Amino acid sequence: DGKLSFEEFKAYFDDGVLSGEELHELFRMIDTHNTDNLDTEELCKYFSQHLGEYENVLSVLEDLNITILKAMDKTKKDYQEASGLEQFVTRFLLKETVNQLQSLQSSLECAMETTEEQTRQERQGPTKPEVLSIQWPGKRSARRLQRNNSLSLKCPNFSTVFMFSKGRIEEDSHWMTQINRLQKLIDRLEKKDLKLEPFEEEVLEENTRAHIMIVQRQMSVIEEELEGFRLALKQYVESASAQGGCLHVSTQKHPSESRFILYEFWENSNAWNSHLQMNYSKTFQRSNVDFLETPELITTMLVPGKY
Repeated sequence: DGKLSFEEFKAYFDDGVLSGEELHELFRMIDTHNTDNLDTEELCKYFSQHLGEYENVLSVLEDLNITILKAMDKTKKDYQEASGLEQFVTRFLLKETVNQLQSLQSSLECAMETTEEQTRQERQGPTKPEVLSIQWPGKRSARRLQRNNSLSLKCPNFSTVFMFSKGRIEEDSHWMTQINRLQKLIDRLEKKDLKLEPFEEEVLEENTRAHIMIVQRQMSVIEEELEGFRLALKQYVESASAQGGCLHVSTQKHPSESRFILYEFWENSNAWNSHLQMNYSKTFQRSNVDFLETPELITTMLVPGKY
């Protein structure tokens, strides 16, 4: 209706960091007309005071948006009548444009997540760092999750989606239990204080997955390339975690040197081999040629799926 109530304001601007009281205080600060609603003028006036360098960024993005729309309009008109080679060049340019925009988006998302996490830590106080970092398929930032939730409420098959999600949560809970046990085993092996349990014969249940593939990747990174490697690693982990056959991805960094260890858990060897053929995996391998001091060391191991 051209104005925002507090509930509408909160639904959009809540970033999971500010409390409800802080959001309400911000709402009253922006509401200079004292109407308990925010109009466009009030919002623009408030944020315009805090744009700083982002005034240039948003201006360039506006120009970029117009330029891309013009290019898309021309592509639509010319593509059908173009020759095979001209069509190939058009497809390449479109793909390259998408890659550049995705790279920029990844950098922005990384910065956003870092600032949000830093604020949470400052509010909650120092916490013990966790080595294990579960990243389940479909994991998104808080804002994306909010948007997905708002869309799912409009879905005509919402009850079906809910039942599917409930089943997936139960399945994920089962796999999380198994993966956490495997992670503890790996940690004990690395500390060299493993105590072998008494022999116990285990009979697999029907339809139980026979084995899980565990992959350990050791990478020594050139000091000057750390920032670029971290970004490439983040993109790789997010893409790998989203694959259907991926159960878990965990990263560790050596405290005194630029050496990273990446653990990947896959449902089976076929899932791992298929993952190696994906574009995101090949891109990560190619980028490591420039980032690593020596070729990475990959070790694979099959463990009982029921463990």
